[in-house]
Amino acid sequence: MATHARPGSLPLPSGRRVPELDPALVERWQAGGGELVDLFAAARERLGGVAALRLGPRPTVLITSPEAVQHVLALHPDRYVKRSHRARLLIGDGVLAATGEAWQRQRRLLQGQFTGRGMRRYEQRITGAARVTAARWAGYARTGEVFDVGEEMRRFALDTIWRSLTGHPLDPATEHELAAVPAVVAALPGLPADGGAAREAVAGELAGIDAVARRAIEAARGAEPGPDGPGLLHVLTDAAQTRPEYTDRLIRDELVTLLVAGHETTATTLTWLYLLLDRHPDAREQALAAGAEGSPERRQAVQALVHETLRFYPSAWILPRSAAEDDILAGYEIEAGTDVLVCPYLTHRDPGLWEAPERFDPARFTTPGRRPTHPGSYFPFGIGPRACLGLQFALRESTALLEHLLPTHTPSFRSTPTKTTYSITVRPDGPTPAVLGVVGA
Repeated sequence: MATHARPGSLPLPSGRRVPELDPALVERWQAGGGELVDLFAAARERLGGVAALRLGPRPTVLITSPEAVQHVLALHPDRYVKRSHRARLLIGDGVLAATGEAWQRQRRLLQGQFTGRGMRRYEQRITGAARVTAARWAGYARTGEVFDVGEEMRRFALDTIWRSLTGHPLDPATEHELAAVPAVVAALPGLPADGGAAREAVAGELAGIDAVARRAIEAARGAEPGPDGPGLLHVLTDAAQTRPEYTDRLIRDELVTLLVAGHETTATTLTWLYLLLDRHPDAREQALAAGAEGSPERRQAVQALVHETLRFYPSAWILPRSAAEDDILAGYEIEAGTDVLVCPYLTHRDPGLWEAPERFDPARFTTPGRRPTHPGSYFPFGIGPRACLGLQFALRESTALLEHLLPTHTPSFRSTPTKTTYSITVRPDGPTPAVLGVVGA
């Protein structure tokens, strides 16, 4: 392997074999039905930031060291490619699942919507969704009604992305229909390996999602952009006028991709944040004490709450790649065809990188010198060309909601989940019922 050459390049230098986790330990884990993250943690602890495991017919290498993370995701994405997205059944050929030139075209069209002027276009829509949620929470506080924090976060995030897509608030009927989206996401890990059988298992949910998408696309084609400018869906339907690849099917796939990416991860992050604040109430007080309402200091402190939550529970806990060619990674030989699993969840909890990594400490994101500087040390949305397009959008909507809710309401949980589900996202495994107390009452 070490002497293979790429076209037009010198032969690769020789490297070492990636250290492999004891197969007996893997067998015991498989027999015991443990969590995959526990096996990965054992591999990192015993072997370091580049470790091999035998999980199936192809070799698998786990990546947690910052240098190796940057090599795979940022410096050489052409050598470590996405083979197939786990949610392709739901999102089709949307930008998350697309590859090659198709992915480049789709990303170019969307990326301007999530930076600079594009983001400013969505400020009023984000604020509108936050105000609706704040009003609903004020009602819960008055009545003492028990509500589910996770469901509230999902309603807010779905309303935000729906306003950003269509220019309109989320109506109750559409909200009910779009409950099929998180239902399919949650079902994905347990679906049959056969694609046809998997699709059949969630055929009803997919049909409902397709119907919502079809109506939204038709409405976007027949409507003028609102005062805040065109929504994301208008951008897609306008593209179809000059770009034949933007068929109704691809527009549907992008719409559903944006729905999934634009609300599931944000809702999960905000749910975790409130669970963490329940255990660490001082963190809320410190954020509010950082500055006056609307001040840059308070906003920075609130964003630090979000960042620290994302350190604990990154948007995607594992980022799968496939080695398209032989390579030398951090001095180790990687053969073409190797499954490479980049794990931000474990990188973010590495005691060699983070001081007291199991301690919830948002100040590490506001105090200079408190967090590692290597870009491969903290990457809850990925790094490199395939990093999540919606990073700034997710941070802005999360901060906007918290700026509305933190000063006035503190949930008191009736019960909290005792387990964690490691699926496409890392989410609490169970309901989060709570009542609200009014701050200062």
